[in-house]
Amino acid sequence: MKLGELERRLGIEILEASVERVVGRMPVAGNRQTYGRLHGGATMALGETLGSLAATLHGAANSKAAVGVDVNTTHHRSVHQGYVTGTATPLHLGSRLTTHEVALEDDAGRRIATVRITNMLVTPVEDADT
Repeated sequence: MKLGELERRLGIEILEASVERVVGRMPVAGNRQTYGRLHGGATMALGETLGSLAATLHGAANSKAAVGVDVNTTHHRSVHQGYVTGTATPLHLGSRLTTHEVALEDDAGRRIATVRITNMLVTPVEDADT
């Protein structure tokens, strides 16, 4: 799977990818905010990446692309080191909309955040800039 510029800069790796489950991880190092904790924006980017990939896999069966329309995150605890691993699972897999929950955990298996993302499935258009 090809990752975009942001995902590469954040160090995101995809470990498993299917319609039923997408798993990826990201290092805390290089993604910390001023006080040494994992940056909330990096946390959201990991969750959005995993949920969008899961939606894309679902849409591919009908030649559809996923476009994010809503993402929200609840941050449960901070993390200072190691990796954050996220698992995206479907809450709704429709023909036009998908919704996924992404559970993000630290190396000890403690949930640090929950992301919910909704994607619209659309007919892809060729980007003139690529």
